[in-house]
Amino acid sequence: MYRKSLSRVAAAGIVALAAMLLLPAWSAADDDWADAHATFYGDETGAETMQGACGYGDLFEQGYGLETAALSVALFNDGWSCGGCYEVRCTGSPYCAPGGAPVTITATNLCPANYSKPNENWCNPPLRHFDLSKPMFLRLVTDFRAGIVPVQYRRAPCAGKRGGVRFQMTGNYPWWVAVLVFNVAGAGEVRTVAVKGSADGAWMNMARNWGQVWNADHRHVGQGLSFRVVAGDGRALVLDDVVPPGWAFGQSFEAAGQF
Repeated sequence: MYRKSLSRVAAAGIVALAAMLLLPAWSAADDDWADAHATFYGDETGAETMQGACGYGDLFEQGYGLETAALSVALFNDGWSCGGCYEVRCTGSPYCAPGGAPVTITATNLCPANYSKPNENWCNPPLRHFDLSKPMFLRLVTDFRAGIVPVQYRRAPCAGKRGGVRFQMTGNYPWWVAVLVFNVAGAGEVRTVAVKGSADGAWMNMARNWGQVWNADHRHVGQGLSFRVVAGDGRALVLDDVVPPGWAFGQSFEAAGQF
């Protein structure tokens, strides 16, 4: 799977603030359909769609299931699109399923570019393309052997989340400590994250490492943690006392709040 280097990122506050200022806010009003193409990867079980470039793991355990897609480079936006939801509908193909009902998917992976094959590589920029899970593709078409079909897409709210925003502690202490943010409703995407330790009581802006994995600090080991999350539409949540003191790497914790 595609991975970015898990290097420590300096000047976390500056990076987070720059990201917040430069990224456009998404709102439910952005509902114009745009043209793209789609196909599928993996089989009906969705095993090949697990993990990936957003940092998620078992998509069933994390609440995403099979309603997912890998985005082309242009749509992936260097990982800032991770967690965002899209409606996708088949259009203009004899293989489109009757009725043309759209599917709603979450961006959980990257369809990487192949610059050695500049033609007929649907994931190379500036092309907009969705690699859907096979079950989602089969809801759009009458025959999976259709291959690549023209589609239209638009942003959609991430609805139906169970419980609050969730945080998984990850890293390789003492070299780096990070947090995966997932199960985010509303915009789905995360624009900035800040963390506050129970011992130091000070907010620290976190730098996005890759996908939805955000850098913490080795000083947070052993502290209870609160988080402040700003979603892609600009909405913010302060989630107090999410992670108890004495947490361990690999553990996941659910906040009381949700977008």
